This record gives sequence, C-alpha cells and structure tokens, in this order.
Amino acid sequence: MVRLSGPASLVIAKTLCGDRELTPRMAHFARFRDGAGEVIDEGLAIYFPAPNSFTGEEVVELQGHGGPVILDLLVKACIDAGARQALAGEFSQRAFLNDKMDLTQAEAIADLIDAGTEASARAALHSLQGAFSSEVNQLVEELIGLRIYVEAAIDFPEEEIDFLSDGKVAGDLDAVYQQALRVLDEARQGRLVREGMTLVIAGKPNAGKSSLMNALAGFDAAIVTDIAGTTRDVLREAIQLDGMPLNLIDTAGLRESGDVVEQEGIRRAYAEMKKADRLLVMVDSREDAIDPQDIHSLLPQSQQQLENLDLPVTVILNKADLSGLPPGAADDGTYILSASTGEGLSDLRAHLKAVAGYQGEGQSRFSARRRHITALEQALEALDNGKAQLHGHAAGELLAEDLRAAQKALEEITGAFTADDLLGRIFSSFCIGK
Repeated sequence: MVRLSGPASLVIAKTLCGDRELTPRMAHFARFRDGAGEVIDEGLAIYFPAPNSFTGEEVVELQGHGGPVILDLLVKACIDAGARQALAGEFSQRAFLNDKMDLTQAEAIADLIDAGTEASARAALHSLQGAFSSEVNQLVEELIGLRIYVEAAIDFPEEEIDFLSDGKVAGDLDAVYQQALRVLDEARQGRLVREGMTLVIAGKPNAGKSSLMNALAGFDAAIVTDIAGTTRDVLREAIQLDGMPLNLIDTAGLRESGDVVEQEGIRRAYAEMKKADRLLVMVDSREDAIDPQDIHSLLPQSQQQLENLDLPVTVILNKADLSGLPPGAADDGTYILSASTGEGLSDLRAHLKAVAGYQGEGQSRFSARRRHITALEQALEALDNGKAQLHGHAAGELLAEDLRAAQKALEEITGAFTADDLLGRIFSSFCIGK
C-alpha cells in the first residue's frame, strides 16, 4: 500500500488513476499509470477527505499487488506527479499536530509495531486507545482545579478564602499525589513490559556465564567449552520470562590477560556493565568462601574498572552439581544453581521477576517509555515540594508555582506542552510510512 497525505493527494491520485472520480471512503478498482501513461499495477484506491482521515489531511491509499519493484514504481509515479517521500514517522506526526491523537497515542503506534511479546502488544494497543492519556489528563484536570482555588485565594484576598486552614487544599493535594504515584507505578510496569530488563552476566573465565545464558534462553545461544576464555565478544539475546522481556548480555571472562583480543573483550564487558539494569556475577561454587557484598573481590580489575559502577548486583554460585551445595536462594543473598542441569534456576527466575517489579502479563494497562516515567517523577517531585510549602511554610505563592510545574511535567507526556526538539527525536525513531 502507498499512502498519500496532504492537500494535493487527491489530484495526484487522480493522475495515477486516469482522472477517475473517487467517492470518499469507498474502494475503487483502478489501474495505476506512470507519467507516460503505462500501467504499473492495478488495485484499489480509497480516498479519505480531511479532516476525517488518519492524519487529519486529505489522504489517499493505493493498494496494489505488492512486491518491491512494483511498489518502487508506484512511489516514483507519485513523486513524479508532485509528491515527496515521507520522513520517518511523518504520518503519525501530522496526526498529532492536527489533533487526531496525542503524543502518547502516537508513540503507541511505534510500540505496537515493535512489540516483542503479546503483553507488550496489548499494552501498546491500550495506549493507542487512550488508556494512558486519560490517566494523565485526569491528573491535569485535578491539578487545574487545585491551581484555580489556590491562585484565587492569592489574587483575591478580599474573598477571604483561607486554604491554609480549611483543609481542602491539603486533602486535594494529597489525593492528586497518591493518584500520581499509582499512575507512575503502572507506567513503570508498562515500560517493563515494553522494554524489559537488561542483564549483564559477568565473572571470571569458566564460571559458567555462557551456560547460564543458554539455560535462561532455552537454547544454545552461546558456545560453551571447558576452555577458559571461549567468549571473547559481547553476546546478546532477547528472551521472555513468563511474558517479561529480558535482554541478556554474555560477556568475556574477566582476568588479567596479555592477549590483545581478549583485552578488548574485557573492555567491552565493563562497558556493558555500566549500561545494564542489573549485573549477574557468576562464581564457581567450588571456590573458597566469598563475600557477596564485595564486588571488587569477585571481579578482577574491578577496583579500577568499576570505580563508578552503581547498579544492583545478584551473585550466583554456579556448578552446584559439582560442589554439592544445595540449589536455591541462600541466606547471604546469593543464588546457588547448576546452569548445566537446571537445578536452582527456577529460584533465580523468580528473583529476577521480583527485582524487576514484574506483576504478570495482565497487570500492565498501557505501554510507557522512559520519558513518561521521568515526567511523572518530576511531577511528583513538584507536588512533594508543594506539600512542604503548604505545611512547612504556609507559602501559597510557592505552592502555586509547584502546582504549575507539576502540570507542565504531566502535559509533556501527552504533548500538550512539548519542545520541538523532543518531537523531532520521538518521530525520527518511527519507521517510514507511519
């Protein structure tokens, strides 16, 4: 299908269809011709007049037989007739700018296309249908009502509105704060369903890192041998854990090495650790007693390489089948398992879902992105500051400013208030034709 959008869409479509009249929202059989009058293909032409179209503009869709050569010819014929090729995400961007959808709904289109699990597809569809937007808009409406009350008390003191003592503002402010907390929790769940958690598996050579990756993935994603240093590059695998996406990264064994290739693999391993959501440190359970809290003793060179590393760590004692240690969660917070036999793996899976905050496939009502969560956190921070101004200093003017800041942060989510550069970044990530 080739989609045209803009004021000249109908004129261009008629040129390709031999000046045939197109009744709105009716499928018409037509032969598509190039500038020389040669037939390129035959198919259906559907006209959607403005503003009742996806973009809010004049839209025509030409549906042919497909195939890259035919589609290229059809696109070329459109361009020759006066069209230009759309930018990435331009159709969705025009729909947003023409108030056909808000920003969260536009982003949900890309999320729906990119969904890697059934849960993420359903969450994206709910966002596309407005589930996330309605939550945010409700928060904004309640904030507006609160701002009107507070600013009226400041601007019209003769009305004798004492919002500091009547308890209304304090009660409403707390209610908005609690509601924003709930939306933030759902947004975090939505982001988790959409993006998953990135886990980097690290440790000394032959600790069983690649075996763990294969065990979690359910297939042989990485080469496993008894030779230390088999893995020299970064290996990535996207898997699902009971519906939760996981991005697994297997890294080179960490040790002092004079091998240039191995040194590069170790450098890349430390680079991946700094971008991870959680670090899984693999240790051979046959080694001497370890301190799971001392990451520097578990990873060679870590005193220098991990100096600024600040991320959660799960220590895994592998090869329980050889050491005789009982598989499962240990009292010191480590997880004992055998990656080769699978013993103790279920406890690790449950742990990973717990630390990620994953509540199950049916618990996410909408999809969310990092920027949404950041905006909600900023709104909550502003509301928290407002509560301090109200209760600690009785400063109505400062409370009003904090309420305004909270509203602005929330409106950035739906695009009611959005910087142009942010729009450029968002829509540039879309695929062509969406």
